[in-house]
Order: sequence, then structure tokens, then C-alpha cells
Amino acid sequence: MVQHKRIIIVGAGPSGIGLGILLEKLGFDSYVILEADVIGSSFLHWPAEMKLITPSFTGQGFGALDLNAITPGTSPAYSFRKEHLTGEEYSDYLNLLADHFHLNVEEEQAVLNVTKANGIFTLQTSQGTWTCDALIWATGEFHFPNTDGIKGAEYGLRNGFIDSYKELERGNRVVIGGGESGMDAAYHLSQSGSQVTVLLEGRLKDFAADPSRTISPYTFERIQQAVGQGSVKFVENVKVTKIEQQGGQYEVYLRDGQVISTSLQPILATGFHSGAKQMETFFEWKGNGKPQLSEEADESTLVNNLFVAGPSVEHDSAVFCFIYKFRARFAVIIKHLLTKWGEQIDDDVMSEYRDNQMLLEDLSCCEVDCEC
Repeated sequence: MVQHKRIIIVGAGPSGIGLGILLEKLGFDSYVILEADVIGSSFLHWPAEMKLITPSFTGQGFGALDLNAITPGTSPAYSFRKEHLTGEEYSDYLNLLADHFHLNVEEEQAVLNVTKANGIFTLQTSQGTWTCDALIWATGEFHFPNTDGIKGAEYGLRNGFIDSYKELERGNRVVIGGGESGMDAAYHLSQSGSQVTVLLEGRLKDFAADPSRTISPYTFERIQQAVGQGSVKFVENVKVTKIEQQGGQYEVYLRDGQVISTSLQPILATGFHSGAKQMETFFEWKGNGKPQLSEEADESTLVNNLFVAGPSVEHDSAVFCFIYKFRARFAVIIKHLLTKWGEQIDDDVMSEYRDNQMLLEDLSCCEVDCEC
């Protein structure tokens, strides 16, 4: 049997759950959230020691919504009495909201194929067939690691496949990638008794005001501690081109000709592709691997009524890779759709989102700069 909804959201992470809550608040019930696994699945795959780098703090009432909240009136800090939640705890937060707002979520519904004809999207899933008038892709990026340019990447251990850093064999460890995941891995490996070498394409001291373009203060503070302990060192301005396994050794080849040897499997923390790559032909693509989207409502520039929500959204210098950033576009998408369809929109709900910086329509205010 084919089931039809006006809106289908693919992915039950913070974007999918956040969008569903907004639709419920607006009284719009012709929607479904399709999730390949379970709610908050990506967070359940984090290493046990990994935590959200953005701090949670209950600032509601003073114009400061918790940075990790996905709807006004909620706060992970309040629910868990923690500043930095683990992946499992944040998954619990998403499940708590899904239950509280009675969201229409279909778990274990992996989308296998998407087509569009006569203005209608058809989604073949592992459980059946769905159709919709508008499709919002909210799959995130965690399940789509970027190992482009590294021959033999299969010999590395992706950080997303690590249950706990404490369970890994101690010794001389090599971490490939100097972003948040790489630095987090280096810190936890060092605290578990390993000596860690981090290979990064830039420099640790590269700094920018926008936290989307540099490591967070939370991460920088911890990695400085590990450096001070003498357990972490860096090889900067290098590019890994190949990994080979020879006997009991792993050889990591750098573009400048250096070869770094280790007896332990190198850790891969080289970033992610956009989850929208699953529907590659439905989008135009930027040189940095992000989908080209309309500034008006994060809509595909090739296919009408196809939207992207989450960390893959990017407009010029505005990079929406954190929860507190991409949540500001949920209401933009929904407002655009419902207005186009002539649906009644509750102004009080939209005002609530606007008052909590969750209705960002003017992207000119997204320039991040600090005088000191």
C-alpha cells in the first residue's frame, strides 16, 4: 500500500525532530519522519567519551535559548543537568521530545530510492512506498565519512566505529585529521595512556571568530592540557595520501614524501560528506561538496519542493554546521511551504521562534567577527 503525506522528512536527528515539533505546534499533521534506524541514531554511534562541544545552559527568559535545544521551551542542560552531553544523552533528549510532542516517526524505514514525477515524490523504503508533495532531507552527515584522496583508507579505523577509546590498545597512536573529531580522539587516547601524533592539514594556531571554521574553546582547552602532559604532538600542514598495511605495521604516506609508521591502526577523523549526496542528481553542488540551495528557504536549485535541513546548509560565509545555527532555518522552510500552499500559519508560534532566534530569514546578519 502506498501512503501519502504532504511533507516527508527523512532523518530523525535534531533537524528531523525539530521540524516535526514545529509542524505539530502549527497543527499540521500531514507529515511523517522516516528514520533508517532509530531516533538519534548518529549520536548513539559516538564513542562513549565523545560529548557535544557546544555547552548547554538554561538561558530561557533572557533571550538565550540553550545552544543545543531544537525547540523553544526546552533545554538539554535542564533535562540532564549537564553542560556537555554525551551522544547517548542527546539521543535521549531527542526521544524525550518525540514522545512529548507525539511526533509521527517511522523508525527502521531506510529510504532506498527517490523519484519525482508530476510534482510528486515517491520514496521506496525498506518497509514500503511513500509519496509526498514536499521532501525535506535531514539525514545529517555522520554516516557519510569523507576519505577522499586517501588511498587505502579502509586500513584506517573511523572514529565513528569506536565504542570507547578506553577499549583500544594503548601505544603510539596516529590520528588523521585535525578538526573537532580528530582533536577529541587525540585527547581521549592520550588520557587512556597512549602517545598520539595528530596529522593535520592546517596549523593548531589557525584561528577564526566563527567556531564553524576552527576548533571550539572546549576542544582547544582539552588538547592544550594533553600537549602540556607531553602525550600529544602535531605534524602540521600535511596531507595524507595513502595508508598501507605491511605485516604488523601501518604505513601512513604524506604528500611531501614523509612516511609515518605505527603498529596500531590509524584513526580516521577526516570529516564528512553531505548526507544529501544520497540524492546527488537532485542538487547542484559547490566546489566544497555542499549542495547549492536557495537562500530563501534552503531549497534545491534543481528540484522544486526538495529542501535540506541540518549541517550541510551553507550560504556564502554563513555555515550552519552547529545545532544552534541550523535550527534557525527550520521555521524558514516550514513557513515557505505552508505559505505557498495557502495554509493558515499561527503567528504566535512564528513569533516564539523569531524571539528565540529560530527564524533566521536575513542571512546578512550571519557575519561572525570579534574585536577581541
